[in-house]
Amino acid sequence: MAFMVKSMVGGQLKSLTGGLGGEEKGDGEKSPAEAQGMTREEYEEYQKQLVEEKMERDAQFTQRKAERATLRTHFRDKYRLPKNETDDSQIQLAGGDVELPKELAKMIEQDNEEEEEKDSVIGQLTSIPNLDLDSLKDKAQATLEDLKQSAEKCSVM
Repeated sequence: MAFMVKSMVGGQLKSLTGGLGGEEKGDGEKSPAEAQGMTREEYEEYQKQLVEEKMERDAQFTQRKAERATLRTHFRDKYRLPKNETDDSQIQLAGGDVELPKELAKMIEQDNEEEEEKDSVIGQLTSIPNLDLDSLKDKAQATLEDLKQSAEKCSVM
């Protein structure tokens, strides 16, 4: 809206004044450094900094992608799922040997410990609903005591 008002009023104003007011330099004629209010050397240094920052961001992004790919690869191996070639290529782009962040490594370690507990006999027993391990232990001890007493009474031994 402001553009339309300026173009309508500005054009008529110039025709009335006859273009007396001195000519302004157009924005298209300025160099990029002048448009930013810098000297040429400052502008070139600024551009170098921008390129370096972009390269650092890209390297960090690639590293994070490789870490995620490593995590996905770990879970694919764990659950025997088919491998993904894009994950392998992301790991190779980051340098091949990618370490997981400490938080993720701790999570995986805890997950492995839980899996080991579930794989044990007691872990399997705890997963059975309505099972009281204390009563089971008491019954087993009572049975062992009965066996010992009957073994003592045996005349053969």
